[in-house]
Amino acid sequence: MFLNKIKSRESGVVLYGITPPKADTTVERVAEIAEKTIARLSALDIDALVVYDVQDESARTKEERPFPFMNSLDPFVFASEYLGSLDVPKIIYRPAGKFSGEELSEWLDALHKQSFYPVFVGVPAPDFPVRTSLPEAYRIWRENEETSVIGAVTIPERHKLLQDEDVRILDKMECGVSYFISQCVFNIGYAKQVIEDLAASCDRQKITPPTIIFTITACGSEKTLQFMDWLGINVPDDVKEDLRKSEDILERSVNICLDIASELTEFCMQRSIPFGFNIESVAIRKAEIEASVYMASEISQMLRDKGVRQSVRAQKEFRPTT
Repeated sequence: MFLNKIKSRESGVVLYGITPPKADTTVERVAEIAEKTIARLSALDIDALVVYDVQDESARTKEERPFPFMNSLDPFVFASEYLGSLDVPKIIYRPAGKFSGEELSEWLDALHKQSFYPVFVGVPAPDFPVRTSLPEAYRIWRENEETSVIGAVTIPERHKLLQDEDVRILDKMECGVSYFISQCVFNIGYAKQVIEDLAASCDRQKITPPTIIFTITACGSEKTLQFMDWLGINVPDDVKEDLRKSEDILERSVNICLDIASELTEFCMQRSIPFGFNIESVAIRKAEIEASVYMASEISQMLRDKGVRQSVRAQKEFRPTT
């Protein structure tokens, strides 16, 4: 269903994003984490599961990282070997520049055999030695273009600074990219400006716009707020103040996130931009994980209420006969 929704530019796509367990996690513990993940997500109305590739981005900034970096399991290995019984498509992130063309080709073949979908991301730092350029990586992927879709990342904060995110999106569309997953959105003004400029560019060039999937993430603590800053996520000062003054920062952030999702839904519908949401769960605290599940459920219901989403389960139950 995810493949069809992206190819047909259908709005209301709902994804759920996770990070793999840490690389030094025992096999038994990885299996336990996977089992809990499957149990938690099986009842959710989502179109696909995003599994991130966690990179050490410390070289990107001189600021001290709030949380220490720890290597994680390969996302493809975690998804294919441990999450197979979760009956939703998997989207796997990979920094294309860290691999040779041959390695990428082999990885894409393995991905395709699993009916997984790739998202290519940039390298951890500007001076990182690039082995395969993004255009070349997309060219390699296009061997599977007829039966697959490929995604890319869009960063509203970058557009605020450089005012060229719409150009980047259109350039990647020419390479075969059909949907874009944003960096976590807390500054709704930045996200709206990307959509406004993209809609204008597509209208001017008579191009059908791609699907934009906004990442929504709850903030459960002051330290998480600091980490968002370190990652380059812009949280407006008034939102920071609101969170810090609240009796329950997690509960308040969930309500803010749901308001953002609702407002972006109306904004994209008005501009005929196909859209969706990626509800991210990268924390290890139980309360934050439960908050992400709650948000995924609420956002799915909100999209159904607005008439832009049909339940995935309902679609699976209704299979027209030939």
